[in-house]
Amino acid sequence: MKRRTFGIMAGGTAAALAAGLPKPARATVTADQAATLKTTLTPFGAEKAGNADGSIPAWTGGLTETAPGWTEGTQQPDYFASDAPLLTINAGNVAQYADMLPVGVVNMINKHSDFYVRVYPTHRTAAAPQWVYDNTYQNATSAQLDPRGGRFGFHGAYGGIAFPILDPDPAIAGPQAIWNHLTRWDGANYKFVVSAYIISGGNISLGGLYWLKYHYPYYDQSGSLANFNGWYEYIHLDYIAPPVLVGQVLMEWSPTNALDSPSQAWELLNGQGRVRKAPELTYDTPTATGGGITNYDESYGFYGSPDRYNWTYVGKKEMYIPYNNNALANSDPNKVIGPEFIDSSVCRFEKHRVHIVDAVLAPGERHTIPHRRVYIDEDNWHIAAVDEYDANGNYVKLCLEFNTNAPNLPGTVFLNSVVYNLQTNQYTVGTGAFFNPQYPGIEFGPQDPKLFNPQDIAAQGQY
Repeated sequence: MKRRTFGIMAGGTAAALAAGLPKPARATVTADQAATLKTTLTPFGAEKAGNADGSIPAWTGGLTETAPGWTEGTQQPDYFASDAPLLTINAGNVAQYADMLPVGVVNMINKHSDFYVRVYPTHRTAAAPQWVYDNTYQNATSAQLDPRGGRFGFHGAYGGIAFPILDPDPAIAGPQAIWNHLTRWDGANYKFVVSAYIISGGNISLGGLYWLKYHYPYYDQSGSLANFNGWYEYIHLDYIAPPVLVGQVLMEWSPTNALDSPSQAWELLNGQGRVRKAPELTYDTPTATGGGITNYDESYGFYGSPDRYNWTYVGKKEMYIPYNNNALANSDPNKVIGPEFIDSSVCRFEKHRVHIVDAVLAPGERHTIPHRRVYIDEDNWHIAAVDEYDANGNYVKLCLEFNTNAPNLPGTVFLNSVVYNLQTNQYTVGTGAFFNPQYPGIEFGPQDPKLFNPQDIAAQGQY
């Protein structure tokens, strides 16, 4: 089969998207096309081969072996500590590399003379268990977007990447790509302690310290498409600090189809002893730990239902993005969180191929960020960076997403979100920012089902 080439596509479908017309479910990928997931493509649909000049190597299976002496529950080491930077991009040479960086990174370099990007050798560490690859292969020929509009959801996929081979139509490929990100492989269950920081006016404060626990019914290895309940993710969050938030619990369920089952959220407020539905904990509602700087759907680059936007696939290209940031995960936040930005010396960027997708507010919908452009890594479908604009086309925020290596899973999984507001010169570091040495690192393993049941949380609140 002749491979489709990827370039940056013109917005030829912009008129159709602006009209808000639903796109039909895409034609199923053929068996011959799906077979490329076992030959020229990786099991997740990335190009297996390296690039022309060798600066992006071939994918050979990812990072699947832990460091000698590493023990479960402890921090993973920096697997590439011996790498020397290939280049440093700063105010003196940013124009030369601007096309390979998110717009916001260029803006940050131009705004802050001491902000820079260090680019290191590329390591294609993304990996997953064989059963996830097998499910992805099955999904390739069965998954379909909702015929009422791809932004609302999909069906026919389970336990793997839903759309490893994107549709040729940019208006279909766009929502496929964002659903791939939302249901990316980060493990079936895990927990860790988050330290969320707010940086405003040069002052650094702790917005919150909390346990974050995940269960992904979509990745239940003992389950199947036939008995999947439609909720791809359950989250349980309970606060350790500051004192005003201790005792507060949040819980969220995320669906694969927003029309069939809208997102659900509950909260147990400290001192009240009862659980309330919390539908406001979505979209552009400011996060409790973000100081009014970060919205709920800016976590992980994009989080929650994508139904307020029309998503258009722009193309695939080689770019410098954050990658393999175990060194950042092991850093002392008191040393690397600066008054204007994270210490550039501990932030690792590499050259990778990324899917570029534009999200434009759908007719009749509202959001404080009506336009965002997301950059999704081709190997693991994680968003690596986001450029955000206001209704007048002015640049507002840059979201940088840092991943970390977890070969024990195996996988290259989410580490933290750093959200810079370039208009107010504020930023936040959260949702997995730095592993507090008082607590274990990411722990993968079964979670108590009661953590994700609103009735059980309500019972806990009766005192």
